Amino acid sequence: MASTPDPVETLLKSGPRRTTLPEPAQRARLRTDYGLSQAEIAEALGVARNTVAGWEAGRSEPQGATRAAYAQLLDGMATQLAARAQDMPPAHDAQTGQETPAQTTAQPLPARPEPGPRQPTTPRPPRTKTAAPPETAAVDPRFAHGPLAVLDGDGSAYCMGGLVLDCPAPDVPSLVEWTLAEAELGAPRLHRNGKDADPLIVLTAEAAARLGLPAVLEDRRGLRLPEDHPVVRQIARAKWQLTRRGFGPWARIYRPAQGGRRQCVQLAVLPWDALDTRAWGSAAQMPPAELAQTLGDYAKRVITPRGSAAVSGLELMTTLRPPTRPVKDETTGTWVSGPNPGALTAAVDPAPPEAPDEHPVVAALYPRGYQRTPAEVLDEEACEWTRDPELLTDAECVRPFAVGIDVNMAFAAAANRLSVGLGAPVHLNAPAFDKSLPGSWLVDLSHIDFDARLPNPFTPHGTRPQGPAWYATPTVAYAAELGHTVTPLEAYVRPEAGSYLDAWYTRLRDAYMTTMEQLGVTSNLPEADFLAAMEHHKHTDPAQAAVLSAIKATVKGGIGKLRERPQGAGYRPGQRWPALERPTWRPDIRAAVIAAARINMHRKMLKIADGAGLFPIAVLSDCAVYLSDGPSPLDFLPRTPEDKPLPGGFRLGVSPGMVKHEGTQPLMWAVKMLDEGHNPARHIKGTDAAAGGE
Repeated sequence: MASTPDPVETLLKSGPRRTTLPEPAQRARLRTDYGLSQAEIAEALGVARNTVAGWEAGRSEPQGATRAAYAQLLDGMATQLAARAQDMPPAHDAQTGQETPAQTTAQPLPARPEPGPRQPTTPRPPRTKTAAPPETAAVDPRFAHGPLAVLDGDGSAYCMGGLVLDCPAPDVPSLVEWTLAEAELGAPRLHRNGKDADPLIVLTAEAAARLGLPAVLEDRRGLRLPEDHPVVRQIARAKWQLTRRGFGPWARIYRPAQGGRRQCVQLAVLPWDALDTRAWGSAAQMPPAELAQTLGDYAKRVITPRGSAAVSGLELMTTLRPPTRPVKDETTGTWVSGPNPGALTAAVDPAPPEAPDEHPVVAALYPRGYQRTPAEVLDEEACEWTRDPELLTDAECVRPFAVGIDVNMAFAAAANRLSVGLGAPVHLNAPAFDKSLPGSWLVDLSHIDFDARLPNPFTPHGTRPQGPAWYATPTVAYAAELGHTVTPLEAYVRPEAGSYLDAWYTRLRDAYMTTMEQLGVTSNLPEADFLAAMEHHKHTDPAQAAVLSAIKATVKGGIGKLRERPQGAGYRPGQRWPALERPTWRPDIRAAVIAAARINMHRKMLKIADGAGLFPIAVLSDCAVYLSDGPSPLDFLPRTPEDKPLPGGFRLGVSPGMVKHEGTQPLMWAVKMLDEGHNPARHIKGTDAAAGGE
């Protein structure tokens, strides 16, 4: 009978045992250079992955036979890496044109005393750079260590892939200097006319205390340190600057660019709630190495976090569609900055009906406190509707279950291929409706009738409009699509238009699909297998579940940021606020996306009502509740004779725009909800749903 091979020997296939270990950071470098993950090391040694992470961070030390096996593994990796380097051909120096010997990536392994308490970090010479591991060989060398690091209190800076850097910085200015000079952190631009992402350093509570930051941010309204705080004064003395946001949970520290090179570092302070639990769940409680991987996955798939998920969603729009590009001045022959076609290039004021009540445009037209009517304000919001329980039919009342279905990434799907205005609005009187023109239209749609068992698509509350009202182009286009005559009285349109959000949608769709695949939910799963996978996908990998939650919050928050309201105690109605000066402050685009999402939902509900006689009992944004003979969506979603989903209706699947199971409750529970005036869609999965959807 063949003997079971030693797992360490399987990894190395050579190398003597040794009883001493290299320094913790050297252990991580050897592993990454060799192309192994912490999980592979852990499996070979019969320990947990977190145990290996602790060895590489210096928080703990292996003992006994495990220590000897770990030493053998590290020694063998060092030996093989050195031999590999000697076999490499000479490198060519691009500056001198000379050939230089290939550099070995493995250094001698110094003897290490028996484990004891970790010594305080002291300034060290710059660490020797090592070659990128095989899976990251194509990474931009300027950002060899990834987009970000999580700094712990002992000076360990945890990066993606298990890499741990030694950060000796004793204060914030030194941390900024180290990050820009040595850390090799950041990310390349996502658009050729954009900017590289600045490095992000995430501070644990211990790291924040080590740098002199308080455990609690006392200013809960302004969310910033006072100007006379010692850390703020340190930054000023070192000739660094803070943005207008000051030093808060997300602080940006910079100097003016020199020679086209940015000098900016962003800090995220975990004890100050930098990671909102509504977007990131319990990610802030993860060990530093795990948090670095989680945030790094988000950064690689979406964008390096720049603040809240909403801020990141808005920044992603600008990053993918930069407002400017280099153009040649024909007079001087020099390259200058010019507008980028297809982008939002300048801040513009909204049309009066598009402006929120606080906007100066509204203050100039209406007295303070005036309640505008639907004929005076654009009210495109997500649908929240319940059916009158008196309209439940006998056939529906014998179905024992209420089943909720939820549209995946509804707002993102609505943004796909949506034409939006790129410039300022143009006012028109009595125009002919043109669905190709983004804008807002004053039109009477109250004559259009729908079955009372369906919400009316022209109001957020699902009831029939009472007369002329302002609508975004997607809403009016739907009325025309249904064959009704639409005669606008007035309009504010934007002739300069484009699919501004397409790249944004594509990036977020790909990030969402990649993350769902990591959680075991793929696009090729049969419907029953998809539903089964969705039952437990969030528990498969808590880190990836946190990334998924953040991606959804980025979509929802990014769209919401397009109409950011004034903040702060110093604001007075009628005044301008900082967000108005952004090209991306565009309430008309927000209205168009929400209108498109609401119309997409109604179109599918109408198709199922007409094709199968099925009507919802409640709708909340992207969730619809139907009564069913069984507890699964498969028990009520209609099929064709060929056993395919009804064309144009809801389809189960992982892709944006398709639906998943939101929850199931008994019939009597749903009827009681309706009788008491509650929305079953809000509670169908056992917890309150967000009215704004995903």
